[in-house]
Amino acid sequence: MNREDFDWAGSQQSQEVSDPVKPFTLHYAIAMPQPETHLFEVTLQIRNCQSATVDLKMPVWTPGSYLVREYSRHLQGFKSASPWRKLAKNHYQISTEGKDSIELRYQIFANELTVRTNHLDENHGYFNGAALFFYVPGFQNQPIQVMIEPPYPDWKVVTALPAIAKNTFVAKDFDTLVDSPFEIGKHQSYEFDVLGKPHQFVIWGEGKFDLNRLIHDTKKVVEVEAELFGGLPYDRYFFLLHLTANSFGGLEHKDCCSLIYSRLGFRAKDKYDRFIQLVAHEFFHLWNVKRIRPKALEVFDYEGENYTPSLWFSEGTTSFYDLILPYRAGVYDAKAYLNALSQEITRYLNTPGRIVQPLSESSFDAWIKLYRPDANSANSQISYYLKGEMVTLLLDLAIRIKHANQRSFDDVMRQMWEKFGKDEIGFTPEDLTSVIESIAGFDLTNFFDRYLHGTEELPFDEYLAGFGLRLSSNAAAATLPPLTGMTVKTENGREMIKFVEAGSPAQKARIDPGDELLAIDGLRVAPGQFEERLRDYKPGDTIELTLFHGDELKTRSLTLASPRATQFAIEAIEQPSPLQQSNFEGWLGVPLSAVSRSVEK
Repeated sequence: MNREDFDWAGSQQSQEVSDPVKPFTLHYAIAMPQPETHLFEVTLQIRNCQSATVDLKMPVWTPGSYLVREYSRHLQGFKSASPWRKLAKNHYQISTEGKDSIELRYQIFANELTVRTNHLDENHGYFNGAALFFYVPGFQNQPIQVMIEPPYPDWKVVTALPAIAKNTFVAKDFDTLVDSPFEIGKHQSYEFDVLGKPHQFVIWGEGKFDLNRLIHDTKKVVEVEAELFGGLPYDRYFFLLHLTANSFGGLEHKDCCSLIYSRLGFRAKDKYDRFIQLVAHEFFHLWNVKRIRPKALEVFDYEGENYTPSLWFSEGTTSFYDLILPYRAGVYDAKAYLNALSQEITRYLNTPGRIVQPLSESSFDAWIKLYRPDANSANSQISYYLKGEMVTLLLDLAIRIKHANQRSFDDVMRQMWEKFGKDEIGFTPEDLTSVIESIAGFDLTNFFDRYLHGTEELPFDEYLAGFGLRLSSNAAAATLPPLTGMTVKTENGREMIKFVEAGSPAQKARIDPGDELLAIDGLRVAPGQFEERLRDYKPGDTIELTLFHGDELKTRSLTLASPRATQFAIEAIEQPSPLQQSNFEGWLGVPLSAVSRSVEK
């Protein structure tokens, strides 16, 4: 089918016949005649124009990924028979010349395989609406039709949008179009039902995995999440999975999600569990953030940043649930859950920025910090995913202790769904606080001042104690080398300094990220041997480091400090009380004795 031949028939055509005032309509055709060029060929027909000019704007970001990505930088070859001009980086204006219809064409270069961008090659095509389509300001609520022209007869099309003809789909508005990625190619589709509704795994790329196990565990995750919220808010849903050499990520949508994962990342149990956690995370988002949205995201502004201090809840709380829900689904046991939680706490306590940047600020500044890490990021910021997960954990434990496990953060999520999610009413930070307090039954002002808006250390032991648990560490381990405060990694046979902690011995010695470490006390540091060499010294010793700073050979004197804990683990306390044992069993549903041995470090 050629672009010139499509007719856009159906209900729209009958409406145009009967209506004296024809509605403004947008019709896209997406072709990819030479996939190896990585170019999507886009044709846009706009009909029933009622003004002298039509403005077109391309989004600069996509919901769910809070960074201005400047999608229009991949646009090329813009053409229109009607006069046009470019007004801004993403803004074109077309003159209608008195005509009621205009047509334009452009290309989008697509060679970035992530869940938030576009990718086209000889094997498949994938695109996100924000990275491919224009919208017309003032007409974002108009239906939009999209026709796909696959380059080969055996390429299939998958999207969450309803089809109105072969390879032709309709979005009820621009938000829905942006929320509906397309996969075009020779992918594999596997169908399964959950709670009477159809689901699919759509998988592109070769990988080694047990399909039956994957579907079984995914079904269980869907079921426990549906139980939490009281049902599934869609008619059908699919999981789009791209398998690559070494990638990880996901992007949520209302009726599907995009996942990207290592093709060989399913064999080891911990890596398989991590994939199921990714599934649980993105699926949880179909409630939390796709429908339960901060007020700032109730109506998307696609031209710039949409600021909110509440991403700690939208993303961090979701991260809290992506660990606990697979446990509830039976994917792993309580000990594995506490091991996974221990690893998250370890990541958190090894991030110096946790005592610099408040959690609410981390949420607000996502647009300029989280997705743009640099050599100082770990010193100056904390992920709202990670700390939001930790804060949600403490709130959940506090609510459970207060109400003897008769209430939990699950009740917060249910109330947020009832008050804001079902009708997609944006919530304010004050709304969120009010709901949490109503479930908790106590004032959270002090808690939020200290841990959401402040940078005090989180009191893990205080909250774990009520469940017969404590946080242990390897601080006293005799095998720990003295502290330098710098991270060294081997790259192409060279020992490169990747991170220097603020205030550490390395920073005081004037060592910078990007320096190349050559020798300690005149003896070469072989690849991967830095920490082993440090074991020859003790805290208080001063060592001479030879390194390249840029292209200058430098020698730095560094005084070693006492080692610091690098690993943390949740473990059962000795001789827990009956109340502590009861609280633990009420929380995780198994006796405390099931995890009485120290959780693996």
